[in-house]
This record gives sequence, C-alpha cells and structure tokens, in this order.
Amino acid sequence: MNQNQNPMTIQNPKPANEPQVKGPEMNDRDRINDVLAMEKYLTDSFNVSAREASHQALHQDIMTVLNESHQCQYGLFELMFRKGHYKLQAEQQQALDQAYQQFSGYSSQFPYQTGTLQ
Repeated sequence: MNQNQNPMTIQNPKPANEPQVKGPEMNDRDRINDVLAMEKYLTDSFNVSAREASHQALHQDIMTVLNESHQCQYGLFELMFRKGHYKLQAEQQQALDQAYQQFSGYSSQFPYQTGTLQ
C-alpha cells in the first residue's frame, strides 16, 4: 500500500505507462472520459424523452435505448475504475448506521406502506 494512500480508499493502481504530468494530447483516459460524459448526457436526455413520450410503442423503444445507454455508461465507469482513474471512499460503519437510523424514520411518511427497509 502506498504510504500516501488512505486505508479507507478503494482504488486500483493506475497504468504504469500513464505519464505523471498530463500533456495537451488526448490519452486513453481522455477518450474514455469523453465517451462517458456523452453517455451521461444521453441517459439524461432519454430519461426526459421517456417521461414525455405520448405513444406506447415509442415509449417502449426509448426505454430500451435508455437501458442500453445506462448499461454502456456503467461499463465505461467500471473500465475507468479498473484502470485506476476513479476511487471510492469507504465509510465508517458508525456513519452508515447513523444515516440508516435517520432515513428509516421517514418510511412512516410514505403514502403506501410496503414493509420495512432492507
């Protein structure tokens, strides 16, 4: 483990051939990030389209493309995570328990009771 790395950080190592200082040329990370940004834009746009579609068949087609777009976006995120371009912060169990307690009380405000929180 790197001495500067936080033990609560979940991250894969970056590729060895990646330069330490970013130059003006596009590298693999830039290209993947560009496609990821486009996929996020597409999913946002398809979400609006799905909500506003007035024809059932059109709505179903948009939902199919929306689902495919979400899957592609997730695949790109996973690729960037595997390549070490994204990192996650692990949370302390106490903070998780506190958030659970805070929000589990809201379930009594739901208009339809569906059972307890999982």
